[in-house]
Amino acid sequence: MSVYTKTMTAQQIKELEKKLVRFEKRKTPPYAYYQYKSSECVITAYTSGKVVFQGEGARSYADITSACDDKIAEYFPQAGSDEVGTGDYFGPVVVCACLVNPADASFLQELHVTDSKAMKDEVIRQIGPSLCKRLTHSILILNNADYNRVHESDNMVSIKCKLHNQAYVHLKRKANGLPASIIIDQFVQEKSYYRYLSGQPEIIHGIHFETKAEGKYLAVAAASVIARYAFLHACDKMQQDYDFIFPKGAGKQVDAAIIRFVEQFGKEELPKVAKLHFANTKKALSL
Repeated sequence: MSVYTKTMTAQQIKELEKKLVRFEKRKTPPYAYYQYKSSECVITAYTSGKVVFQGEGARSYADITSACDDKIAEYFPQAGSDEVGTGDYFGPVVVCACLVNPADASFLQELHVTDSKAMKDEVIRQIGPSLCKRLTHSILILNNADYNRVHESDNMVSIKCKLHNQAYVHLKRKANGLPASIIIDQFVQEKSYYRYLSGQPEIIHGIHFETKAEGKYLAVAAASVIARYAFLHACDKMQQDYDFIFPKGAGKQVDAAIIRFVEQFGKEELPKVAKLHFANTKKALSL
């Protein structure tokens, strides 16, 4: 079964329904505006703005929206990757690469999977286990001690490039290959990405780089949610180990937390929980 997904505005979804009136209107699923069925395709418009075409004729039926502006198309199967933790002083850097097959699209739509930054952590904690169980994925967690060691020779961009590549290497092995559609939420230009990977034992090519991809491709969105779930789990463990609350981000509340942490555990413990090159270290400790 083929699955084809587009993101549309509420007005575009309303206009689309006018083109579907000749088809059978089915019972509206949860969180959807409507669902129609033809002999070759089921078309569901969700309140999230996603319109999903399922069936042998999905591609051709999706073409009826060709007159709509700002459409985003998704082809399945697809692999996507994203990272979290790079903007957080405390906690690891986590990269996830995820495979989404045609049968997974509706599952992800029903869970309202989108960019993890647009989702509450409580929701991510709830659906994270289901995503991990359902989807073939690879998670790489670079803890703070290793991050600080690696950062002595590699900058943040270099670290991210190598983690994304390695996540895809692992995903390729798990899935016995990668699909034609591979997407990275772009954080660096393609040429620079591959330059940073020079000398790596295995390099995954054929990747599509696109900004804000986590809001456009289900595989990238799913990867961002799984990565965030793993990040939260790692932070939970760190909090339990130290019986200390580590704030997210890198704002003033983090500066205050650094001072409290050093007072309780000493400077020698800070590299185990923090990214030391952040400006917060110097500000908080006047180094």
